[in-house]
Amino acid sequence: MTARILSYAEAIREAFSQMLSRDERVFVIGQGVRSPWYVGTSMQDLDKEFGPDRIIDSPVSENATTGAALGAAVAGMRPIVIHPRMDFMLLAVDQIVNQAANWFYMSGGRVCAPITVRAIVNRGGEQGAQHSQSVHAWFMHVPGLKVVMPSTPYDAEGLLIASIQDDNPVLYFDDRWLYDERSHVPEEPYVVPIGKAALRRKGRDVTIVSVSLMAREAMAAARALEARKIDVEVIDLRSLSPLDKDLICTSLSKTGRLVTADGGWLTAGIGAEIASLAAGAAYRSLKAPVRHVSLPDVPAPMSKTLESAFYPTSHDVVRAVEEVMEFHL
Repeated sequence: MTARILSYAEAIREAFSQMLSRDERVFVIGQGVRSPWYVGTSMQDLDKEFGPDRIIDSPVSENATTGAALGAAVAGMRPIVIHPRMDFMLLAVDQIVNQAANWFYMSGGRVCAPITVRAIVNRGGEQGAQHSQSVHAWFMHVPGLKVVMPSTPYDAEGLLIASIQDDNPVLYFDDRWLYDERSHVPEEPYVVPIGKAALRRKGRDVTIVSVSLMAREAMAAARALEARKIDVEVIDLRSLSPLDKDLICTSLSKTGRLVTADGGWLTAGIGAEIASLAAGAAYRSLKAPVRHVSLPDVPAPMSKTLESAFYPTSHDVVRAVEEVMEFHL
C-alpha cells in the first residue's frame, strides 16, 4: 500500500469518503455534520461531495436521530450517527444500550444492527462540565456493543472503516485534542481489526496500558523515562470492548509492573478493569501495586487555570511510573 502523511481529522474524513463511495448503504446523520464548529475538519465538504441525502444534518434531538439511524440499520443500511459532543449522546442511551445492543440477541441472531455511533470527546476551552466529559468506560459494561478509541491517524481511519463494516453496533470515540496529530496513512482502504491493541513500544521494566489521547502522553512519558534508564512498554488499547487481554497479560508477565493511563474518571474506569485483569490473570507476575493516571472524581472545571491542573499529561504518567519502580516487595 502507498502511504502519505495525514492528520487525524483528515484520516477520519477519508474513511467517510471511501465508505460512502464504495457502499450505497452508508450514510451519515447527526447534528452539525456540515459545520467545523461541531466536527472540526473531520467531515469537511462531505455534504458537497455526497449530497444532503447521505450527509444529513439532523435537528437537535439525539434520541430521535439515533433511533432513526438504528431503524435504518435494522432495515439493511449502514448508518453512522454523529454526536459532536459525547456528553449529549447520553440523551440517546436508551437507543444504544437498550435497543442496538440487544437486537441480535433478542432476535435469535436473525437481525443485526450494524450502526456506528461516532461521539467526539470535546475537552478544554473553558466549556465547563457539560461539554467536557468522556464517558467511554460506561459502554464497556454493555454486552452487544463494541467500543473503539483510536489514538493515531492510521487507527482513526482503519478503525472507522472496520466499525462501519462490522455487523454489530460499534461506538467509535475520537478526541478533538488529537485532530492535529499526523502520521502515515495508506491511500487504499484498509481495516484495523477491532479487539486488537497496539504495542507502541517494547520495554522490560513497566507496562503502561493507555487509551486514546493518553496513548500519546504515555509515549512522551516513555521517552522522558528512557533518559533515566527506565525501559517502558506502552500498550495502546485502541479497542475497549472487546479487550485485548492476551497482550496485556503477556506484557505484565515480562515487566511485572502496571500503570494505566486514561482520560476518564478514576472510579469504575478503564484503569480499574485493567487492574482487575492483572490481579486475576497476571497476579503471579506483579512486583508492585498498580498505579492509575486518570481524571479525578470531580466534574470538569471551567477556568483555564483549573483545566491545566485537571487534565493528566505525560508528567503525571512519569510520576506514576517512578512510584511503581520505587516499590520493593
